[in-house]
Amino acid sequence: MSTILITGATSGLGRHVAFELVRSGHSVLAHGRDAGRVERLAEELRAEGEAEGFVADLASLDQVRQLAAHVAGEHPELDVLINNAGVGFGSPGSGRELSADGHELRLAVNYLAPVALTRALLPVLRANAPARIVNVGSAGQEPLDLDDPELTRGYDGTAAYRRSKFALAAHTFTLAEELAGTGVAVNVLHPATFMDTGMVREGGIEPWNTVADGAPGVLALATQEMGSGGYYDGTSRARAHEETYDAWVQRRLTAVTDQLLKL
Repeated sequence: MSTILITGATSGLGRHVAFELVRSGHSVLAHGRDAGRVERLAEELRAEGEAEGFVADLASLDQVRQLAAHVAGEHPELDVLINNAGVGFGSPGSGRELSADGHELRLAVNYLAPVALTRALLPVLRANAPARIVNVGSAGQEPLDLDDPELTRGYDGTAAYRRSKFALAAHTFTLAEELAGTGVAVNVLHPATFMDTGMVREGGIEPWNTVADGAPGVLALATQEMGSGGYYDGTSRARAHEETYDAWVQRRLTAVTDQLLKL
């Protein structure tokens, strides 16, 4: 059985997946940003199996790195990372928001945080190969403007969200090439469309699916041999936005990402 860190586990899809995993016998490290909610979740999970809670605000890169150090120190056996936490479109008409580091919030939480967390945990994951990284993305992808990745001009919450998910997919494919032969698989998926989550409802959208509909793809990628460098729609292999596969886009994105993570 695996030791699995799942971010954004206190609500929505993350919470559902955490319970499914712990009931299957896995040790679950459940992350959230609210200490009270994390502790309550950890208690509920421990009633079903082995679990521990970890608190961090992924809008702060310092806290992301502290989370990685804390997890690596406490659980050197970690072999699965599920980057699930995310920020949605925002409420209709809401303006551009910034992270603790001054980055555009959706780019920060949906993209920079999982990249930073993954990089910090890679030594542990590589040591425990075969290991898996699951990036929870979205079918809603829009090419990132690499000259204005922070969307300082013509801000729109939906565009910001879609661009962060485009970046996450392209990064996944780059990372898969980098990790080829290491025994660490990395994949990205669209779990289900407009699941019944706070994120979707905040955006003023009537849910189409339940979080249970989105769980099978995440669970399969976290616990089964599904290859590496893939994009999945649920449990089915699919195609991300064509530009996410472009080598020039991937190289530019890596350079831009490195710069943003240094700021």
